[in-house]
Amino acid sequence: MRAAVHTAVNEPLRLEDIEHAAPAEDEVTIDVASCGACHSDLHVRKGELPFPTPAVLGHEVAGTVGEVGRAVSGLSPGDRVVTSFIMPCGRCARCAAGEEEICLDFFAYNRAKGQLYDGRSRLSRPGGEPVWMYSMGGLAQRTVTPATSVYRVPDGVELSDVAAVGCSTMTAYGALRHAADVRVGDTVAVIAAGGVGSALIQLARVFGAGEIIAVDIGEDKLEAARQLGATSTVNSSETDAPAAIRELTGGRGVDVAFEALGSRATFEVARDSVVEGGQVVVVGIAPPETVGELNLATIARRKLRVKGSYGAKPRRDMPVLLDLVARGLLRPQDAVSRHYPLDEAEEAFNALDRGEIRGRAVIDVA
Repeated sequence: MRAAVHTAVNEPLRLEDIEHAAPAEDEVTIDVASCGACHSDLHVRKGELPFPTPAVLGHEVAGTVGEVGRAVSGLSPGDRVVTSFIMPCGRCARCAAGEEEICLDFFAYNRAKGQLYDGRSRLSRPGGEPVWMYSMGGLAQRTVTPATSVYRVPDGVELSDVAAVGCSTMTAYGALRHAADVRVGDTVAVIAAGGVGSALIQLARVFGAGEIIAVDIGEDKLEAARQLGATSTVNSSETDAPAAIRELTGGRGVDVAFEALGSRATFEVARDSVVEGGQVVVVGIAPPETVGELNLATIARRKLRVKGSYGAKPRRDMPVLLDLVARGLLRPQDAVSRHYPLDEAEEAFNALDRGEIRGRAVIDVA
């Protein structure tokens, strides 16, 4: 099969013919239709997140079930499915505690080594050299993944519309529902209106947020944010963003500020934009050396709450998100601004790196 292979830091993705193994008893093989281009993949390509090479990136996958392992139930060949980028092992202490979004085996095996949970990749070069997998390695014509990350797409929903649900939308849902517990009427700010930021804006509207303020440095992204449901926008390259947010909220600040990029600058905007007793939720994945400052006296006096959020709980939350899509309450396709074929995957990530992608770019594999 054809795959876009990450061979070395800052080297172009290379189209190769590679091989895939049959699924293990608790795994599923998916014929990939489309895969989102996510910023965390870009971090890996640039060496900002350590990961072994050669590897196949891509973790926002929509496609059709090809094979199922003998222990898999509820899925059959031909089913139209979408994947979650978090692949819960279902056995570790965190999964048992209901915190599968921080599954210990997911981080120990997949994020650290590019392996599935028997310590092996399912991808290889023709000579047998392993090709490591970032989540399920979706920038390929076929992928193998644990069944815990695979969910049926409702009838009437296009596969190309829902690829990003498994990462950017699921990440946003986890931040809104589980980290911040946003309620009807809450005021929120979304700092950085990229892929995850766009999903935060869409879902904040679904959650009934009273005011949704989008902050970015690009007017095109701010215009897109307004179309997705932002009630106000702030261009942080032209104005003091925290001051502008306070002005928009009558001098008080927002109840929740979501940092959706993973940088010191965006964290500081979020930190300085919340009301007394408000929440700062860090959602963006930052390079490991990134540091943000907090004044301990200010935290105590203002009773600020700073939280991290890695994603939603796949087995609980993916069915909820797909139901919202089926009922037309959530339209992830509205955040997709560009489509690329597999042989142009490199250009998709270059455009993402240049800041040219509004919302999400999708790579059409099939």
